[in-house]
Amino acid sequence: MSFPKFVARSMLASMFVISGVNAVKHSEALAPATDALLANLPRQITDSLPDIPSEQLVKINGATMTVAGSALALGILPRFASLVLAAQLVPVTVAGHRYWEKEGGERRGQLIHFQKNVALVGGLLLGALGGAKKVKKFKK
Repeated sequence: MSFPKFVARSMLASMFVISGVNAVKHSEALAPATDALLANLPRQITDSLPDIPSEQLVKINGATMTVAGSALALGILPRFASLVLAAQLVPVTVAGHRYWEKEGGERRGQLIHFQKNVALVGGLLLGALGGAKKVKKFKK
């Protein structure tokens, strides 16, 4: 892996590694957001899910972010790691940044976080799909 790619992947992955470690350490504080997400899912979905406490789901998600983020930074299966991070970021965003339920400044703040996560998913999907293609130079 080239040094610029290592730096770029590390910059992108750092958020997931740090957030993942924090989720594992502070799962009790994040569990209510998971409860709110699960409460708003259709019954057909919640009935098919295993009965795992929300705090444990937060820890599993945190471990997933930490491992996939580390793999991305180190260039270990980077496309797969990007895909895993993008997939896990969708429910995290919906659970954690419910701007549509907020008012005023809190709404603006949550909307910014929501949009940031949507942009991160786009960047991760770009990485999962192989990144930008090289532009061919035209002959004069």
